[in-house]
Amino acid sequence: MAPTHVLDDYYLAITAIVTVGFQLICFFIAYSFQFDKITDLAGGLNFTILAVLTLALGGGGSGGHLHPRQVVVSLFMIVWSVRLAGFLFFRILKTGKDERFNEMRSNFLKFLGFWVFQMLWVWIVSLPVTLSNAPNVTRYPQKNFGTGRDIAGVILYVIGLVFEAGSDVQKYLFRSRQTRESNRTSVCDSGFFALSRHPNYFGDIIIQWSIFMIAVSAAADGYVHGQAYKALYASILAPFFITFLLMFVSGMPLSERPKAKERYEKGNNWEGYKRWLDRTSPLIPFPPQLYARMPVFLKRTAFLELPMYVFDPAKHSDVATPGGGRDDGGGGGEHAGQGNEGRESAEQRLV
Repeated sequence: MAPTHVLDDYYLAITAIVTVGFQLICFFIAYSFQFDKITDLAGGLNFTILAVLTLALGGGGSGGHLHPRQVVVSLFMIVWSVRLAGFLFFRILKTGKDERFNEMRSNFLKFLGFWVFQMLWVWIVSLPVTLSNAPNVTRYPQKNFGTGRDIAGVILYVIGLVFEAGSDVQKYLFRSRQTRESNRTSVCDSGFFALSRHPNYFGDIIIQWSIFMIAVSAAADGYVHGQAYKALYASILAPFFITFLLMFVSGMPLSERPKAKERYEKGNNWEGYKRWLDRTSPLIPFPPQLYARMPVFLKRTAFLELPMYVFDPAKHSDVATPGGGRDDGGGGGEHAGQGNEGRESAEQRLV
C-alpha cells in the first residue's frame, strides 16, 4: 500500500494536532480531579501514539511495504516510551502524588504551562520517527537495514535502555528499603550509581541519539535528496533538545548543587555524599577509582562536570560547617544553625 498524505508530506501537522489534543484532554482530567496519576503516563504514551500513527500512515514507501528502518526506529520509540510510562505510572501509584506539582496543581495557568511544555517535549523528541515515516522520505528507496550506522545505533540503544531502566529500578529499590531516617543519610553509590551520578539521564540521552542515528541513515547514505534530506538532518533537534533539557534546564541543574547544598547544611552524611561526588562522574559512566584521580580540567571538559553543578560551601552555603551555624564571626552560631536547618531554600523546593 502507498503512504497516506495527511495535511503535509512530513506528518508535522497531524502529529502536532494529535499531541495537543491528547495532552489537553489529559490536562483537563488531571486539573479537574486534582491528581497526578496520569501526568507522566500521558507524556510517555503520547510517544507511542505518534509512533504507531505515523508508521501506520506511512506504510508503503517506494517498494509498497514498510522498510525495516521505519519499523526499527518506531519500535525503539515505542519500547522506550512504554517502559518509561509504565515505570512512572507504577511509581505514582505507590507514592500517591507528585510533589513537583504541589505549588501548581491548583493553579490553572501554571499547571497548563507544564502540560504545554510536555506537548513540545513529545512533539520535538518524536521528530526522527515522525520524519522517517513521512511520505516525502519513504518515497525514496533506501539501503537495506544493517549498515554500520544501523548496527551502531542498535548497540547504543541497548546500552542506553539498560542504563535508564536499570538505574530507575535500582533507585526505586534503594528508596523503598530506607527508613525515614536512613533515607536522609544514605547514599546510593553502588551499581549504576557507582559509575555515574545520573545514569538514567545518560541512558535517556544515548537512546535519543541512537534513534536519530538510525533514522538519518537514509540521508547519510545518499538515498534521500532535496527537502527530505534536510528534514531528516533537521531531526537532530530531538537528541539536542533532550540533551540540553537534562544538562542545563530540568535535570542535572535542579539536582547537583541543590542536593549537595541540602546535604551540607542539614549535616545529612555530608562526608559520605562528598566522597561519592568526588569519585563519581556526573553523567558519562566511568570507573570511580579512576575518576577520583582525574585532573580537574578533564573532569570539567571531557566528563562534563560543569562549574554550574559544583557545590562550594564557601560560596553557596549559609552555614560554616556541615549541619552547623552561620559564619557570622562567632556568637549565636549554634542557634543560627538550628534555625537554618528548619528553613528550606527556594532551590531545595524545586528538587
